[in-house]
Amino acid sequence: MRRRGWAEFLHDAFELGIIAKAVFATVETLTGVFLFFLSANWVHAAARWMTAGELGEDPADWLSGKIMALAMAYNVSTQHFWAVYLIGHGLIKLAAVGALIMGYRWAYPLSILVLCGFIVWQVQKFLVTQSLLMAGLTVFDLIVIWLIWHEWRSLPKAA
Repeated sequence: MRRRGWAEFLHDAFELGIIAKAVFATVETLTGVFLFFLSANWVHAAARWMTAGELGEDPADWLSGKIMALAMAYNVSTQHFWAVYLIGHGLIKLAAVGALIMGYRWAYPLSILVLCGFIVWQVQKFLVTQSLLMAGLTVFDLIVIWLIWHEWRSLPKAA
């Protein structure tokens, strides 16, 4: 009975992980679409408005300085790169998650392969930026890969 309880727990964790991936992929895709319409001038003006009071009091304020630096680095090239990246990344994940939800056997190894590809990119980004977000996404993806692999192994053998 204990084993059956563990298997059910892992199946529930798999389903929860897949739902989370679907939600994140949807948000990514919508964010990418939104970025196509977010002009650099608007970002620059919004950053100036948000930080004006603090920078007026303390021109060396760290957070306000970071916000301004990030905003000023946002240009058309950056806008298009992130928009295309987020839309592509989101749609690929949505397709993989959709195939898993539909129960297609080929979706399990394909999803593992897709997530491994994203992990390679995320690790490279982490090594360059030391972004804790990238580290967290990588750990989450590793857990989801393990859950997909476990779920795939527990499927009845194809006839």
